[in-house]
Amino acid sequence: MALPESAYYVGIDWGSSEHAVCVLTEAGRVRTEFAITHTAVGFADLIRRLGKLGQAEDIPVAIERPDGRLVDQLLEAGHPVVPVKSNAIKAWRDAEVLSGAKSDPGDAMVIAEYLRLRHHKLSAARPFSGHTKALRTVVRTRDDVVRLRVMATNMLSALLDAFWPGAKSLFADVESPIALDFLTRYPTPASAAALGEKRMAAFCVKHSYCGRRTPAELVKRLRSAPAGVTGEIETEAGRDAVVALVTVLRTLGTVKKDLDRSVAAHLGQHPDGRIFTSLPRAGQVNAAQILAEWGDSRTAYDGPDAVAAFAGVAPVTKASGRMRGVSYRWACNKRLRQAVTTFADNSRHESAWAANVYQRARGRGMDHPHAVRVLARAWIRVIHRCWLNHEPYQPDRHGGLQRLTTPQPLAQAV
Repeated sequence: MALPESAYYVGIDWGSSEHAVCVLTEAGRVRTEFAITHTAVGFADLIRRLGKLGQAEDIPVAIERPDGRLVDQLLEAGHPVVPVKSNAIKAWRDAEVLSGAKSDPGDAMVIAEYLRLRHHKLSAARPFSGHTKALRTVVRTRDDVVRLRVMATNMLSALLDAFWPGAKSLFADVESPIALDFLTRYPTPASAAALGEKRMAAFCVKHSYCGRRTPAELVKRLRSAPAGVTGEIETEAGRDAVVALVTVLRTLGTVKKDLDRSVAAHLGQHPDGRIFTSLPRAGQVNAAQILAEWGDSRTAYDGPDAVAAFAGVAPVTKASGRMRGVSYRWACNKRLRQAVTTFADNSRHESAWAANVYQRARGRGMDHPHAVRVLARAWIRVIHRCWLNHEPYQPDRHGGLQRLTTPQPLAQAV
């Protein structure tokens, strides 16, 4: 939905401690310029000054951030807030400011001018409900913790490769609880020098090892690996590093479990939670990831194609003269793309319709990631309909699935 005509257009250049503000009239003249601090007093001063210009709903504000406390304050005051892309503003500034000069007040004026001239092609941000904000907070934090855990696991693996290869090859996953318990008890090659079959058996029993290898096989695997560092000084440093990374991984594992419980709790409280959890193989975490990025504003998208473009599963067509090509979409919500493609890939193992869409895409020569994006786009059409109707997904009402699984009656001659 495009923005209506307005008597004033506001541009804000975001800064870490201070924000430059420029207000342009409908004719493009500067009405006022000022700066505010990133404080409660600064935000109140901005709302007060803009309030003198007219009704808040008639004064759009453009800013290079889609969220933050300043954006929240503007939305609560009733201003239409238009998040603008930094790349778009940079290109606009390069075309408008030929000298290449750059300043915070100048950038605020460029943003306001961009909003004034292109407001008919821009749309205001739709504020999320409190349930969606809470869910997004815990979901994004959980995803960041998972990334940190992967980084710490890679660091520990690299350290063991150089310091003690045998400990890395002992269990399937170096970040598994039993592997961390082993490294806590035996952090150096020297500490495991006297480890035999009996001690290994006792260790496995104590830590409830459920692997398929016997204690003798584990000891053999440990001894057959390349020898670790044995120098006294290097051993002491390696022990400190191993213990530190094991502590980090234990902490991240505990934090992840706590956030998993928080995600499930907030998903259960969300009014749209039952829609996304009803999807095949969505589970709790993946359903929460999709909902947190999808949002709950029914006016935010023009249709399922807009959601697909926002999620990065719709291709980009480039045509000029005789050249025409379709390419991967880079500009999108990366978190939503990861969430919806993960769901699509999992759904094909339960839904016959999803498996059919995926196989037909592979049959057309697409590789696995491309076929999954095609399936994700098909799922978005289904989810969008359920979302608009406030109804959970029901396989018996899914036309594509029913046409695929219901036998067609034989045609009878008249």
